[in-house]
Amino acid sequence: MCKLFCFFLALCISASMYAQDDTTYKPVELPAGFSSQLDVVYTRVGDWEGKMDVYLPTPKGKPTPVIINIHGGGWNHGTRASQTGFNTFFKMGYAVANISYRLTGAATAPAAIEDARCALIYLVKRAKSLNIDPDKIVVMGGSAGAHLALMAGLLENDHRFDTNCTGVENIKVAAIVDKYGIADVWDWGYGPHITSKSATRWLGDKAKDQQFAASVSPITYVKKTSPPTFIVHGDADPTVSYQQSVALHKKFVEAGVKTQFMTIAGGQHGKFSKEKNSELNKAIADFLKGLGII
Repeated sequence: MCKLFCFFLALCISASMYAQDDTTYKPVELPAGFSSQLDVVYTRVGDWEGKMDVYLPTPKGKPTPVIINIHGGGWNHGTRASQTGFNTFFKMGYAVANISYRLTGAATAPAAIEDARCALIYLVKRAKSLNIDPDKIVVMGGSAGAHLALMAGLLENDHRFDTNCTGVENIKVAAIVDKYGIADVWDWGYGPHITSKSATRWLGDKAKDQQFAASVSPITYVKKTSPPTFIVHGDADPTVSYQQSVALHKKFVEAGVKTQFMTIAGGQHGKFSKEKNSELNKAIADFLKGLGII
């Protein structure tokens, strides 16, 4: 009887997991003059395929800027299909590359960083055929996706995580947009503010290795040549400590990097009001325009 109960319990859990995976999201709505290339394979690791959806404006001569968007989910869940709010960038004439990456269940750290770097390198290599400007690449993400966006951009020509995608030098993104991201992985796992098992699970068999955790933390790589970075964080975030962004912003300022830090008063983990989201989108657009990324 016990065996039968366990069997049905396993079936229920499995069904629940599949139900979550089968969530249906609305497709990205493209304005006139845009086309899409869906399920583009940007890298392969064993049987796993890294895919991205690319949204491109009709070529009008000069290459266009591009946003690489990376979804969040604690490195252990989430999907690029959930990411649809690109209208601000479409209106600016930007292309968008919305990517997937290996989650903790498929591979632990630093796999997701390797994938984010591969996506960046893929677009650099194919800039001409896609009519995108390799000097105007912006990397953006939320939560764990913001961590990956920061890592992809801040590594610049440090190729330690590029083993799956070699052959490109002079990698430098034009800007990074960090939405309530994890700047210090060790702090998120063991720090004095908010801690999360997502961090220790993602670190895997190196969960107690503080030096390794530092090597996969964006705050480690901030330096004078780092790309301009826009940061937004709600000061009531219950998931990723607001202090993570405070510390990261301080590091940028100390290094002399152009940066802007937007605090959402009372803001939760990405759960901002419609009005605040409108303010945020305008602030991001203004920041990028101020850098000449148009």
